[in-house]
Amino acid sequence: MLSECFETTALADSILPYRASGVLLHPTSLPGRHGIGDLGQAAFEFVDWLRQAHQSLWQVLPLGPTGYGDSPYSSLSSFAGNPLLISLDRLVEAGDLSSEDSQTAQLESHDRVAFGEVIARKSPLLVKAARHFLGTASHERRADFESFCDSNASWLDDYALYMAVKEHYDAHPDPSRGWGWNARWDKDIASRDPVAVAQWHSQAGEAIAVQKVLQFYFFSQWSELKRYANSQGIEIIGDVPIFVALDSADVWSAPDMFQLDDNLQPTHVAGVPPDYFSATGQRWGNPLYDWDRMKLDGFSWWLSRFERTRALVDYVRVDHFRGFAANWSIPADQPTAIHGQWTPAPGRELFSAMRDKFGELPILAEDLGLITEDVEALRDEYGFPGMRVLQFGFGELGAGANTFLPYAHVPNCVVYTGTHDNDTVRGWYESLGEQERGNVATYLGFEPENISWTMIRLALSSVGKFAILPMQDLLDLGSEGRMNRPSIEMGNWSWRMSGEYQQHGIDGRLAELVRIYGRDERRWQNG
Repeated sequence: MLSECFETTALADSILPYRASGVLLHPTSLPGRHGIGDLGQAAFEFVDWLRQAHQSLWQVLPLGPTGYGDSPYSSLSSFAGNPLLISLDRLVEAGDLSSEDSQTAQLESHDRVAFGEVIARKSPLLVKAARHFLGTASHERRADFESFCDSNASWLDDYALYMAVKEHYDAHPDPSRGWGWNARWDKDIASRDPVAVAQWHSQAGEAIAVQKVLQFYFFSQWSELKRYANSQGIEIIGDVPIFVALDSADVWSAPDMFQLDDNLQPTHVAGVPPDYFSATGQRWGNPLYDWDRMKLDGFSWWLSRFERTRALVDYVRVDHFRGFAANWSIPADQPTAIHGQWTPAPGRELFSAMRDKFGELPILAEDLGLITEDVEALRDEYGFPGMRVLQFGFGELGAGANTFLPYAHVPNCVVYTGTHDNDTVRGWYESLGEQERGNVATYLGFEPENISWTMIRLALSSVGKFAILPMQDLLDLGSEGRMNRPSIEMGNWSWRMSGEYQQHGIDGRLAELVRIYGRDERRWQNG
């Protein structure tokens, strides 16, 4: 029996130290003049708003540079930051851009991110600022930059070269070669031939330096924002996708860590098996890790990745946690996920190596989907809190029906009204059938007049120590506020909120619920 294999596993204490609540909002969704949220003044004002609302947590999505589809879960690097989040106004203050430059990047659209137009307007200005920095930076700023480059050389050097080469081939596409660095690039640089690498360093020196400056900008601005948030009693929850994109500096710089063939093509890719929602499953296409190879050096790649992420956030939400117990492995030549199979992953060995190096691991486990006993045992052995999403709780009522309704919650969990992949609460409720909507009323004991705030109250009243509320639900938005539709490749991740959010009195209403349900423990514990 599977349960017998884990019956002796000791349960670790929770890593959640107090009862608190917070808001889910990606920085791209912040208001601002440049078509996309950034790390400038609006981000600091949002921290102030969180404090006024007596929130203790701010959850963001992955912060890496995005590629095709603009998804933060398909990044060009697991270590780098997204240059589109750099505040142009901060660069004006630093003297690397003029106020006229900032004005040229203004966009009329404020409710959605038009990624194509943002990239076209903002990227040239970022390059202009970086070149100005390289030519005119003061001795003090230059010293800070060189220190940044030295301390991050283990990933920055490869990333900057990757981006410089990628920009070259993207600017001179050959459709016959296909897509991605392993198909589009010349074989010598794709395979990291030392002579080719040296030649590219020589011919693309300025482009490489520009990429390094952009990362310096990003991490300087992010660090300043995080320090301010922490000083105001706000901790940051970051997000780490378990898999990385094939078209990334991660795979190009360390191909031996992934299941690739001699032509640098994936042999097996990630996904999930067929289920109630999809007869063919989901074929994500991310290359799977070569876990046996990773074991040989004590999971150094993962240790570096976690260390980098942990330096930027206070808690790390790990997406698709069940992949650390087993992966759905799909032969790369298969068009769907039907013919995959479960292959074991060394999660216990990996997390033990992490704990040996870093001590307590502030990890939140995204344990949604097909969760088996081995996944639960792995989660509980290290005390990682799982997730409870209220929208998943009303398909059936009664004892043992599901673990998402509040009566079945445990203290060591993070409660959500919905996630970035869900519809908003109002959009979800309006799309329910008669039976499921009746289940909502039966469970609550009344017909909700405002389903968004009813579910917010339900989440805050849970025994789960952390409760996270998407900003769209606090604003009582319908489906127009949805962040992601997993079944649609393009057009996601673009929702932005208006700068008028501070005028709706939401902060006072939320602060009162926090008081009622005891989610301000950290405030009185810390004085």
